[in-house]
Amino acid sequence: MPRRGRTVSGWPADLAVIGRDVGSLLAMESALMTASVLVAVGFREWYAALAFLAAGGATAFVGLGARKAFADAPAPRMKHGMIIAAAGWFATAAFGSLPFFLTAHFAPQGVFTALVPAGVDYAQSSLVYFRDPLHALFESMSGWTGSGLTMGIHEPSLPRTIQWWRSLIQWVGGVGVIVLTVSILSRPGSGSYALYRGEAREEKIHPSVVSTVRTVWKIFVGYTLLSVVVLFVAIRASDYGATLPLWEVAWQALNHAMTGLSTGGFAVTDGSIGTYDSPLIETVLLPIMALGAIAFPVHYAILKHRDIDRLWGDLQTRWLLVLFAVGAVALAVQNLVSLPATAGSAFVETADYFGLAGVAGGPESDAVRDAAFHWVSALTCTGFQAAPLGAWSDGGKILLSGAMTLGGAAGSTVGGIKIIRGYTISRGIRWQFSRVFLPESAVVNIEMNGRRLSRTEMDREFSEAAIVSMLWLLLLVGSSVLLVNLAGPEFTYADALFEVASAQGNVGISTGITGPSMNPWAETMFLFNMWVGRLEIIPVLVFARSALYGLNP
Repeated sequence: MPRRGRTVSGWPADLAVIGRDVGSLLAMESALMTASVLVAVGFREWYAALAFLAAGGATAFVGLGARKAFADAPAPRMKHGMIIAAAGWFATAAFGSLPFFLTAHFAPQGVFTALVPAGVDYAQSSLVYFRDPLHALFESMSGWTGSGLTMGIHEPSLPRTIQWWRSLIQWVGGVGVIVLTVSILSRPGSGSYALYRGEAREEKIHPSVVSTVRTVWKIFVGYTLLSVVVLFVAIRASDYGATLPLWEVAWQALNHAMTGLSTGGFAVTDGSIGTYDSPLIETVLLPIMALGAIAFPVHYAILKHRDIDRLWGDLQTRWLLVLFAVGAVALAVQNLVSLPATAGSAFVETADYFGLAGVAGGPESDAVRDAAFHWVSALTCTGFQAAPLGAWSDGGKILLSGAMTLGGAAGSTVGGIKIIRGYTISRGIRWQFSRVFLPESAVVNIEMNGRRLSRTEMDREFSEAAIVSMLWLLLLVGSSVLLVNLAGPEFTYADALFEVASAQGNVGISTGITGPSMNPWAETMFLFNMWVGRLEIIPVLVFARSALYGLNP
């Protein structure tokens, strides 16, 4: 990306800006790796402690080195912000793969069998898969982007430090690694807004971006602590949790609270949330997942100003609640219609619902229960799974694919196109039809989400939403066509569409395509889908354009 003009340490100023701020992201990541050594020490996983120290040292060397070398670079502008976001997220995922890769290589051979829980039908720990650098990079990208698809298919057989790292990177990545870095390292007027916008964020709680992101983190940490307590009680009350020591219940509650609230979906149990087979745990998780899909300014208004009306008054939150209800009913009907073909294989079978006398499960109630849980999991882009979705009907898979493609509210932790864009496109279509009957000289204002938009402003909003959505859908369709040719013959196009929607929407539920045995080309494609999905396409296109032609107009 050559540019004539000012240089910093012998490099063009544009590259210096990008290098310094990407270095800051890596410096922050190295601190997270180093802090995770305490977990390894606590569980006496010395090989993991060594791996995390080595990974943290290598990441700090690169990150702090770039930050120091380009310390005199100017503040980033908007064009820098998008490139920093795209390059920074990929660099974070690349260096974030080191703990997976090094732990798998530093672990003594006996660890791979010692980590396997008793009574399971597999012989070695899933840690072995992370010896493959592509699998390690996939896991890191999935974690940082909040996607939740995994190569560690038997999570209980992973070292505790790796379980923690998976949850931590989803927790941080849910709010945004750039948001974390801005909240700690940036100062007002240091180009923070350019970085904030580059990470596909718009709304601010306070005039200052730094104050905004610090408030976001306070809200997020508070919700996480509350979620841990609620999940601890629910897991302990389940039949599965009653057999576990209290520290293990607390460990599972902590990890699932972190990945649930961040709408990431990594689990530390085999079979995700299906391990518990507990309607209570699934019910408790519904509001936790929903909290992560609501924009942070709405949370702030409710917590700070006790403005409960914002739940319905905010356009995105209102439509999120409506879509929860309507979509769950539609998916339940689809599941009930498909029961003759799928009963006994596609849905969780539960004989006891909340311990209530006379309230027993059956094929119909199981189909409805699974519809409600998985619809919320898909629409919030969380990715918790409680049933074998590969056995669902194609109609059910397509409905969930639509939910994963749309996602929740902009300004939250979710992926997908976002509700506000879907709403803007629907209003824009109506606007395009209605304007046919208006004279050119007519002065028209449109009310949308509390804002009054002129004709020019509406055209601009509609165009932006339509362009991003069109690019998103083109990538979705193209990737799914490629995947159906790379996946095995046992998978249909509905399976391929579902899997790509899950990766690109940063969700994580799976029909069974994703795993260590998947085609390497498909796995590589998913890396791109997850990366693009987290950044909402435009920053990645700006990054590609800049790599080819430079940053000049």
